[in-house]
Amino acid sequence: MEYRLTADYHTHTRYSHGKGTIEQNVIAARKRGLKRIAITDHGFNHIGIGMRLKDIDRMRREIDGLRKKYDDIEILFGIEANLISMEGDIDIPQEYIGVFDIILMGFHKAVMPFSFKDGWRLLLKNALCSAVPLCDRDRLRYDNTMAMIRAMERYPIHTITHPGAKIDIDTRLLAKHAVKYKVFLEINSSHGFMTEEYVRIAMEEGALFVINSDAHTPENVGNMARGLMIAQRAGVPPDRILNSQDFLY
Repeated sequence: MEYRLTADYHTHTRYSHGKGTIEQNVIAARKRGLKRIAITDHGFNHIGIGMRLKDIDRMRREIDGLRKKYDDIEILFGIEANLISMEGDIDIPQEYIGVFDIILMGFHKAVMPFSFKDGWRLLLKNALCSAVPLCDRDRLRYDNTMAMIRAMERYPIHTITHPGAKIDIDTRLLAKHAVKYKVFLEINSSHGFMTEEYVRIAMEEGALFVINSDAHTPENVGNMARGLMIAQRAGVPPDRILNSQDFLY
């Protein structure tokens, strides 16, 4: 099965913990023949590496300037927001939701939770459960998944990043609601999630996918070989992949 990818919707820059500038990512995307790139630095509550609110205007001006300079590629100003509560809160203040062209959302461990209780249930409990044999993993998996589903209900999330990495989720349940809320599930070329098995389960529920690089250096922008391999092995039709030239939905 042949995939012709035209976009990379998940890339990082120095504004979080990437190594390159926005322009370097854009140049790398153009060299790979991509027609669209999203700059999606980590959310504000990501400890030590998250975007800063004071950088938003600067980033927007920089991207607007690059759009004029490079008219052969579409540049989106995005963010990889963090899930920070069991009620689906994400780390974008409400007044900034409309600033972004695209909002990705995923689970990361090193984040400031919404509350102490959320820190226990979402972060510490998941960390402890991986080491404690008596943990109720089925319940934890359900709670984790429902937190993500509540985020999809509450916010204009475009894509769930690397679902299944860093946190245990019910792939089938997540996929059902992703279809309901028209949210894409990411096949992440850096983390290898969704796995081949997860992709097959999500396909059965009618999910749509996007293959991204999750590049943290300009050299890796558009490097989606691992994600392509997962999609091919799982048998994903090209017309169900957002950044495929053959996407039809």
